Amino acid sequence: MYETALLIAGHNVAAQSGQTFERLNPVSGEVVTRAAAAGVADAIAAAEAAAAAFPAWSATSPAERRSRLNKAADLLEARGAEIAKAVRDETGSTMGWGHFNVHFAASLFREAASITTQVGGDVIPSNHGSTLSMGYRQAAGVVLGIAPWNAPIILGVRALAVPLACGNTVILKSSEVCPQTHALIGSVLVEAGLGNGIVSVLSTDLKDAGPVTEALISHPAVKRINFTGSTRVGRLLAETAARYLKPILLELGGKAPLIVLADADVDAAVNATVFGAFANAGQICMSTERVIVEESIADEFASKLAARVAALPVGNPNEGEFVIGSVVGQATVDRVQRLVKEAVAAGAKVLTGGSANGTIMPGVVVDHVTPSMALFREESFGPQVSITRVGSVDEAVALANDTDYGLSAAVFTRDLAKGFAVAKRIDSGICHINSPTVQDEGQMPFGGVKASGYGRFGGKAGIDAFTELRWISIETGTRRYPF
Repeated sequence: MYETALLIAGHNVAAQSGQTFERLNPVSGEVVTRAAAAGVADAIAAAEAAAAAFPAWSATSPAERRSRLNKAADLLEARGAEIAKAVRDETGSTMGWGHFNVHFAASLFREAASITTQVGGDVIPSNHGSTLSMGYRQAAGVVLGIAPWNAPIILGVRALAVPLACGNTVILKSSEVCPQTHALIGSVLVEAGLGNGIVSVLSTDLKDAGPVTEALISHPAVKRINFTGSTRVGRLLAETAARYLKPILLELGGKAPLIVLADADVDAAVNATVFGAFANAGQICMSTERVIVEESIADEFASKLAARVAALPVGNPNEGEFVIGSVVGQATVDRVQRLVKEAVAAGAKVLTGGSANGTIMPGVVVDHVTPSMALFREESFGPQVSITRVGSVDEAVALANDTDYGLSAAVFTRDLAKGFAVAKRIDSGICHINSPTVQDEGQMPFGGVKASGYGRFGGKAGIDAFTELRWISIETGTRRYPF
């Protein structure tokens, strides 16, 4: 069993109240982690430590920040087996998913390291000829990052890497599902020289999450917030941030459509769907949940997809390596089964699936799903994908947009000009042509529209999100005044 402390001011400490909470392994039901349960007093202590560390860290040279972030990447990879095991134990994912998290998160550290010298501004022509005016970017202050459990290392690192690169100090509020996993990120950063308040990690019991989070958002030192997670919680956080006039970056839920046009390479579309729908058992914000297929190729696509999904290895991640391991909890199984059952009652057809063994469930493919079904609209966040048949490109685009969400999308066609035209018409922050809905790169502007959130992680967009843009001018001559 893991014993997880809070990381405040560079030290592993118990909660001031002495309280803890437990995380159970989703497969065995055994206690896997006992974590310190931060309260409001701990939140204030973390914010004060981050505020105290900010002046020195923000004044650190870009080269020094780059060096420490690159060291964090190396240390993360060196501890890959340990971290992947914690991911598996707390979330039920496969070891492969844990290792992928580690390697991709290391790339995010390295990408963030590369932008330390890119936090630039502009010289802006002034109407006063003797005035030098600049748009100057500087670190904002303390950044609160709130990370989810589903890609815990990737999204935990994303919550803090670019903010650190820009010279901010960071508080990472971990998920109650994976407190040990997120604590390991803090451990790596301290070892890389980012302790003493530059990075803090707080774990909280779910019942305390509201007041602890508000204490952090309301603290005067906290200048930016970023959150990745559900739309429901994102709305609550946005309301709280608005009360305190704090900018917040939100990456929320999704119901990603993958459009397969009549001229598409069907095998390529099937391969992308299998990966996009069933990586990490469909528990990814970009997961392909809706395939919208032109009728002329729908039978071929459905048959090939069902065969591929039926052959995916499914099993207990504690006993071997599988493509689909456990989902995070029984609630996911219940939600997917409810959505599928309701769709079948309304006329949909299950092409492949099977009974769940606890939290381990095989992939499900449901055909003839219509927009009137909840399966078409509600985010399942589990190992299922639906097929909706359409008669035209225009109908495909209309159905792709017929959703509250707008994070990721994909279009398959051999006509790239047509694919680009369709991509421009889809209401999503991300759209890929002839590749899956699930993909990410640290330098790309990552984020959604509508109920999938607002703001962008990654690259120059991340610099914009986590710095303050100021106007600074220098008068080089003699100004004349009207009085």
